[in-house]
Amino acid sequence: MEFLEENNRFYQLDDDQKLIAEIRFDTIKDNQVLVIEHTFTRPDFRGQGIAAELVKKVVDFAIENHQQVQPLCSYAKKRIY
Repeated sequence: MEFLEENNRFYQLDDDQKLIAEIRFDTIKDNQVLVIEHTFTRPDFRGQGIAAELVKKVVDFAIENHQQVQPLCSYAKKRIY
């Protein structure tokens, strides 16, 4: 699944450029820890695994950048732990 990326955010838009899903994160400890703050999926797109793919995208991004992940978002906590 392909996601757009900007300013500590991965997201997906529909054909009308309206938000389908997003995950927001920040970095702390001199950019060594990536903190997942928020995950959202529009109700009509829930149950399709999009949020899980977003969490995986952030984890993969952190691994590529030699960062740790700290989930604050309740959904991300459930997916990671």
